[in-house]
Amino acid sequence: MARITRALLSVSDKRGLEDLARALAARGVEILSTGGTARALADWGIPVTAVSDYTGSPEILDGRVKTLHPRIHGGILGRRGDAAHQAEMRAHAIGPIDMVVVNLYPFEAVTARSETTFDEAIENIDIGGPSMVRSAAKNHADVTVVVDPDDYPAIIAELTASGAVSAPTNRRLAEKAFATTARYDGAIADYLAAARTDEPFAPAARLVGVKVQDLRYGENPHQRAAFYRDALPLDEPSVAGARQLQGKELSFNNIVDANAALELVKEFRAPTAVAIKHTNPCGVATAATLVEAFTKARASDPVSIFGGIVAFNRTLDGATAEAMQDLFLEVVIAPRIAPAALALFGGSKRLQQVRLLTLDLTDGDDLFAASRRAWHGAAGRSRDVKRVVGGFLVQDRDLAEVEVAACTVATARKPTADELAALDFAWRICKHVKSNAIVLARADQVVGVGAGQMSRVDSARLARSRSSTRTPAASRPLRRSSRRSRKRARRTRCRSSAASSRSTARSTAPPPRRCRISSSRS
Repeated sequence: MARITRALLSVSDKRGLEDLARALAARGVEILSTGGTARALADWGIPVTAVSDYTGSPEILDGRVKTLHPRIHGGILGRRGDAAHQAEMRAHAIGPIDMVVVNLYPFEAVTARSETTFDEAIENIDIGGPSMVRSAAKNHADVTVVVDPDDYPAIIAELTASGAVSAPTNRRLAEKAFATTARYDGAIADYLAAARTDEPFAPAARLVGVKVQDLRYGENPHQRAAFYRDALPLDEPSVAGARQLQGKELSFNNIVDANAALELVKEFRAPTAVAIKHTNPCGVATAATLVEAFTKARASDPVSIFGGIVAFNRTLDGATAEAMQDLFLEVVIAPRIAPAALALFGGSKRLQQVRLLTLDLTDGDDLFAASRRAWHGAAGRSRDVKRVVGGFLVQDRDLAEVEVAACTVATARKPTADELAALDFAWRICKHVKSNAIVLARADQVVGVGAGQMSRVDSARLARSRSSTRTPAASRPLRRSSRRSRKRARRTRCRSSAASSRSTARSTAPPPRRCRISSSRS
């Protein structure tokens, strides 16, 4: 372990920086810095040398060129044990730089905002930062590279204990540094690709994510697993952006099911409750209040909801939390959690076990509107990815909304207004049911769901059998909605029911879809 004599600090995220800088200064380390970081260090009373003074070259081009200089990169890349390198460094008056602390311009955070312009995004592409990070990571045998403020305490501890940073730590930090620059470049490439209109899918695609947490195991106990969020996240309420308030650690299956529940509840404007088991809905209902919606959703299938996942599209209030106290649930997710509801969850032995997630929605309480604003602003970036061995498939997310009232009616009898309302409700749900999929529904409540059967006839029978287990509800027209393939959907006609296509529909003025009551996605 070599002693650190000179460090370069240049960060956009100044969390914990003062503590690290003071620890370095206390050990006589010369600190070089740029711009806002140098000003912050000076304000804290920490001795600092401006990079422009150290190199003898001013910052130019509105700060685009600050650290791209031989005295900087030579000091980082020069190998300490190489006599030729050391002689060349002395000849050019290049001193060693033993630590590089850099975090990059916040390109991902800036481009996640829907109001960001293309020019603003380009100005947030860091050039000098990644160059220094890669140089330091390449020479990690001699240089400590730090890209994450969360690593500062461990580095301070090592400096305090031994006066240096160990080789294993340098190796780990270098690995993180290369992962960071790879993610950063991937986010930029994805953003630029999404801005193109001539080619919707780029010649090369990459999956770049930031680890949220390690999971105890995957879908089965023998599978290892972790949860990642997109490096370039959409400005959309999501499970990846949710915050857990209580309960045990989320499992792989919890996350998959919570996502299914949240994506379904986004379909509805009125107060709605959705219950999910194994990614399929077992209860969905809308009502004037959230507690009524939950009561009706539970009544849709009072057996299957046990141990399920429940999602709401309104703030979870105390009355709704009270109605859940006698029910075992794995996960509950809502735009926000009211204090009264949080108190009930914390005070009930049964509800304390529930993994409670909030989306922290700040723009009112309208999950429907927030989701659609995000969909509109994410044109070209909202994609589904499915893995196959050796590759993956990419498609646009199915965000199209069908105007049921505008469908062509091929029968002599026209649907009534109540029947169209029931059909619209069923259609929104059927989109989220695994094929072959049949949904029996009233205008405000699921009655029965048949999912995942090889035969559409079996799915229909299953949906009918499930309808017999529900709690009686108000008598309203019952409609069945089913999913079918793209090719078959083009040939079907509408008889007061819905067929949801497997294909991705365009969100701009989709043509009326034709459908029939007994169809299914096959």
